[in-house]
Amino acid sequence: MSSDVDFNLVNKFLIATSELQDAHFHHSVVYVCTHSSEGAMGVVINRPFLDMKLIDVFAEMKIEVDKDIQLSSTVLLGGPLQPDRGFVLHKPDKPWQSTLSVCDTVAITSSQDILQAMAHNQGPHDALMILGYCGWTAGLIEKEVAQNDWLVAPADLDIVFVAPFAERWQRAVKSLGFNPDNLADDMGHA
Repeated sequence: MSSDVDFNLVNKFLIATSELQDAHFHHSVVYVCTHSSEGAMGVVINRPFLDMKLIDVFAEMKIEVDKDIQLSSTVLLGGPLQPDRGFVLHKPDKPWQSTLSVCDTVAITSSQDILQAMAHNQGPHDALMILGYCGWTAGLIEKEVAQNDWLVAPADLDIVFVAPFAERWQRAVKSLGFNPDNLADDMGHA
């Protein structure tokens, strides 16, 4: 599969299939933030850290938190690369110091100003705190899609920001018209 203009994965889901043998990605849904001839970058949106909460991130960064904070406390593992690097995936509401606009409805920010705002209930309403990311060198993601490691689906913001984490893979698969129960056994076999 070539990396031509027709195959742009920005603002799409990569849905892991059983063909993908990497344990980091079992039943993962990756939201793709960038994709070009140089490679791709995305974040897993359905893998919560079990032993880390948002309050821990604030404490580690020495960010004072309002007592009446109204945020989801979940922190996600965005991928195996740089798991100590933080990102906030959010709906754009105002400018932040270091933001990449993925599309009109989603942005990803890596600067502290958004976290400070979130700690005082002044950040974006729809936001995910993510540590780490997924990255592919030139041509690699195209190769992985061609060998059935990933299904590609249009991103659905309800899945990104609303659906329970444990249901995101199934919902992403269903968005393509597949039954998740049948997918694992049928992928890659004619």
